[in-house]
Amino acid sequence: MNNTPQLRFPGFTGEWSEKPFGEIYKKNNVKNDGSIGVDKIISVANMYFKTDAAVGDAEYLKSYNVFRLGDIAYEGNKSANHAYGRFVENTIGEGIVSHVFDVYSPIAPNHCLLYWKYAINYERIMRPILEKSTIKSTMMTNLIAKDFLKQKTLVPSPAEQQKIAECLSALDDLISAQGEKVDALKTRKKGLMQQLFPQNGETTPRLRFPGFTGEWSEKTFGSLLQENRDCSTKENEDTLLTSSIEGMFLNSEVFSHQRGSSTIGYRKIKKGMLILSAQNLHLGNANVNLRFESGLVSPAYKTYDVIGCLPQYMYHWVKQDSTKQFFLNATTQGASGCRQNVVWEQLYKQIIYLPSPAEQQKIASCLSALDDLIASESAELEALKAHKKGLMQQLFPEPAK
Repeated sequence: MNNTPQLRFPGFTGEWSEKPFGEIYKKNNVKNDGSIGVDKIISVANMYFKTDAAVGDAEYLKSYNVFRLGDIAYEGNKSANHAYGRFVENTIGEGIVSHVFDVYSPIAPNHCLLYWKYAINYERIMRPILEKSTIKSTMMTNLIAKDFLKQKTLVPSPAEQQKIAECLSALDDLISAQGEKVDALKTRKKGLMQQLFPQNGETTPRLRFPGFTGEWSEKTFGSLLQENRDCSTKENEDTLLTSSIEGMFLNSEVFSHQRGSSTIGYRKIKKGMLILSAQNLHLGNANVNLRFESGLVSPAYKTYDVIGCLPQYMYHWVKQDSTKQFFLNATTQGASGCRQNVVWEQLYKQIIYLPSPAEQQKIASCLSALDDLIASESAELEALKAHKKGLMQQLFPEPAK
């Protein structure tokens, strides 16, 4: 076992110390004495004060554990990234958490709170430790405190802890700023779409490109489409795709397995075709395929050639928020409360307003350019996240066995 990381900052040498967690944290389930109220209940999952919490009377709050800055709480919910649950460090200040969470307080001298925020959230370090310290059930894991506290981890000097924390924190700031940039672009696109397409009750948009005037044409939705019922006749005839609220994807990008036992009878699609979901159309599961040259989708979808407008225009029109209401207007309540059944004939008769082909192209080009910018900035965001992941692998040594 190597007791040092692959990457060290200048001036730091020597091996890291191997210490049990019991020399770094102690279990500290201090009960609320009643002085901390409902406004200080902390969400462990997301680390914020839950101002809308409803937990009963003040006496019940005395069963809650005090949760101070730098403390860590164990959350037993399992997920893809945290198969044995996880620890979450309190980064916002003193509050209280439900007694279902075990709280541990730092006891090590010169404990660097920011360093341990990264260390106790790093799956590569914590997974083998939690694997040895938890009892698994179907959905939850339970931490055995005595087993956890005797597990060993590698610890750098306080000065090196601080240096690692500062590096990763600076990278987190970059990631946060890039994420805000992506979110701002998505918000800008959403606002622009509300102005470039007529909203409910309107016949023309609020924003026009120079040179375009006059009324938009009134069309039935069905007049723009021609259903395509071409289906596969043999297994694996083409690439398996899926349509979702977020867009068109390879089935393998969304699911770890093929959802049906056979692809015979699946709908064949080509680039430019419209795919509508029969199950959650009102939630926005409608897509024009501009990503793949061809493919197969489940027969649960309806597929169409777009014949009455530019496919690139329809691609953006189906993704605006007001189109969800357009689809919802042609549905009825299903057997399940969250299920809506599409009344297809009613949907086809509904009216939409359509600009000239030239204006359709202008709108589509504008929104596609914004999509390209969002994709580029999103790729930069993912690159920063990947860089952080790789950097952490070099800044932390292999976990102690």
